[in-house]
Amino acid sequence: MLQNCESLPDLCIVISYEFPINERIRTLLRLEDLYVRTEEFASREQPTDHHMALLGIFEIMEVASRADLKSDLLQELERQRQTLLALRNNPHISEDALDRVLLDIESTHARLLNMTGKLGQYLRENEWLMAIKQRSSIPGGVCEFDLPSYHYWRTQAAERRKNDLARWLNPLMPIKQGLDIVLKLLRDSAKSSHFIAKSGSFQQMSGGKTVQLLKVSLNNDLPAIPELSANRYAINIRFVVPSTSGERAKVIDSDVSFTLAYCNL
Repeated sequence: MLQNCESLPDLCIVISYEFPINERIRTLLRLEDLYVRTEEFASREQPTDHHMALLGIFEIMEVASRADLKSDLLQELERQRQTLLALRNNPHISEDALDRVLLDIESTHARLLNMTGKLGQYLRENEWLMAIKQRSSIPGGVCEFDLPSYHYWRTQAAERRKNDLARWLNPLMPIKQGLDIVLKLLRDSAKSSHFIAKSGSFQQMSGGKTVQLLKVSLNNDLPAIPELSANRYAINIRFVVPSTSGERAKVIDSDVSFTLAYCNL
């Protein structure tokens, strides 16, 4: 994630790395990535792009079908709604902005409630799609001689393929809308501090403080990648030299200036 960073005044562009601390946030971040990628491929025109979009829908279906994901989102949205309602009449809070957030939460909560049955069940009941899903797990398994009907679909007009992809993806969109709200509120809760990692290593005691997401931001021009481990007692970060050659990661031997943001709902 590239962005401007006010916490690093001497740097123009930074790259940020997000590290989820629990499985629930890890699942939401994975889904967020899948939705972004799938919608990007679905918006394009080429058959290969639409094949990748369909694979993305299959992945979303598998991740989102966790039995407790929908209930987790519903509970979190309701908890955030109650928290925000308590901010009414606060002179430091914009009533218009608060109303917009509350409206988004309430409408998304209603759409999630309206989702019935197992997530993605309508996809599983489509034998044609499930044949593609099964074959796609085999390297090179969706060639035209394996799935001639799929080959036919990929030769149709781009607009038809787009309509089909939208029809298959749209019933899963309330999940995206829910996780978008939760992750935005989580990121907006960030409390940032600037640190120096001496010789590429940094440790900070947590003191039992609960954190759901940590974000490390540093100069995009700096050849260093953060590796992070954290628990309720300590946060450990080491910055390693990026390499695509397959050699063992080496800790950078110079000091690294970075920003660490703590996010918690």
